[in-house]
Amino acid sequence: MTWRAAVITVSDKGSRGERVDLSGPAVAQMLSAIFEVTESVIVPDEIPEIAEAITRLIDYKKNDLVVTTGGTGIAKRDVTPEATQAVIQKTLPGFAEIMRSESYKLTPNAVISRAICGIRNDSLVLNLPGSPRAATECLSFVLGALEHTIKKLKGDPADCAR
Repeated sequence: MTWRAAVITVSDKGSRGERVDLSGPAVAQMLSAIFEVTESVIVPDEIPEIAEAITRLIDYKKNDLVVTTGGTGIAKRDVTPEATQAVIQKTLPGFAEIMRSESYKLTPNAVISRAICGIRNDSLVLNLPGSPRAATECLSFVLGALEHTIKKLKGDPADCAR
C-alpha cells in the first residue's frame, strides 16, 4: 500500500516569498522513499494558519502523515507546537524525545526544541526544526518507525514487538 504524506513549511519570510524554502523540499525528498508526497505548502508563523493546514491535509486531503518544518524553537513567533497541539487528539512523545536526544548528541542547542508529535484521526503529525540540516537529521532519527506507526493507526493488528 502507498502511504500519502504532506509537508508544511512554517515561515513568515517563506510565506511572503522573501526566502526560498529549502527545508520543505529536503524533507519531501526523504519522505518520497516511503510515501507518495502529495503536497508541500508554506504558511506563516500563525496558529490559525498552521492548524488549518494540518487539518486540511489530514481531514480533506487524506494524508497519512503531515510533517511540519519550522516554528519549533523559542522565538516569539515560533508557534508550531501550539498549533499542532490544538488539532491533534493524542501526543506521541517518543518521536520528539528521540529527535531531541539524538540531536543533542550533535548540538547542545537541541534542548530548546519544543517539537511535538501526535495523532489526528488515523494520521500522524510530526514537527521538525526549520533548518534543512536539522529537519532531515531529525526525520532520519524516526524514519524507521513511520511505516509501522501508520499501519497501527490504520488498524493493523500486527504485534509491535516484531
